[in-house]
Amino acid sequence: MGNRAQTAPDPVVQVRDLVVCYGEREILKGIDLEIRRGEVMVVMGGSGSGKSTFLRTLLGLKAPSHGQVEVLGHNIHTADRRTRLALRRQMGVAFQGGALLSSLSVGENVRLPLRAHTRLDENTMRIMTRLKLELVNLAGFEDMMPAELSGGMVKRAAFARAVVMDPKLLFFDEPSAGLDPVTSAELDELILRLRDAMKTTIVVVTHELESAFKIADRISVLGEGRVLMTGSVEAVRNSDDERIQNLLNRRPRDAVLDGDAYLRRLTGTDA
Repeated sequence: MGNRAQTAPDPVVQVRDLVVCYGEREILKGIDLEIRRGEVMVVMGGSGSGKSTFLRTLLGLKAPSHGQVEVLGHNIHTADRRTRLALRRQMGVAFQGGALLSSLSVGENVRLPLRAHTRLDENTMRIMTRLKLELVNLAGFEDMMPAELSGGMVKRAAFARAVVMDPKLLFFDEPSAGLDPVTSAELDELILRLRDAMKTTIVVVTHELESAFKIADRISVLGEGRVLMTGSVEAVRNSDDERIQNLLNRRPRDAVLDGDAYLRRLTGTDA
């Protein structure tokens, strides 16, 4: 299970004063966060909190406007090409929809990172693929096509692809999204099993409260582009921050309407 008592090992990800903009719009507004070796860090927040942009920046897919992101001891955005490729070989990602290629079988999808980043022979790649499919309870599904799988099976196949190279760092984007409660619970257990079996660090971006509380060693709550708090499940549950309690209890945010500002926005005269 999650929520393990532990000392604070060296961080594998360090984020310092991270600011990310799209055009003139500031999405992330000075985020500081450390992710520790061997933990499950859950990043959660409501719609528009910046968690998807944060994940893209951690993966090196979106450059920061200010600040820095160090992954496994290197700034992922300023490192040279060779270093960035080496970093990506040590990172696994399972995207929200699974992102399996529909024209390839399950096994071929799982083998993609091996083909891209290694010179292993075909038989070795096939054995490694089967081992990882066994790990996610998809033994025997290697030759099936993605269209023949259920939603939960697609997610598990994506997990197998993410871990096929035994990465030091795993990222899961909304792993339970669109799944029924039983399948979601099975994926939660799988995440914990992957952490324990592979001794890897896992970052999960989710808005699913039940899942977050089950798997997290620590939770970082984002709101309006800032870190509202980072702490244990118990600390987050007991936070006296009204914004966090609104998120946990699904209370809507009260919009304060400024009549003059609203009129300026409608007429296009807002500076």
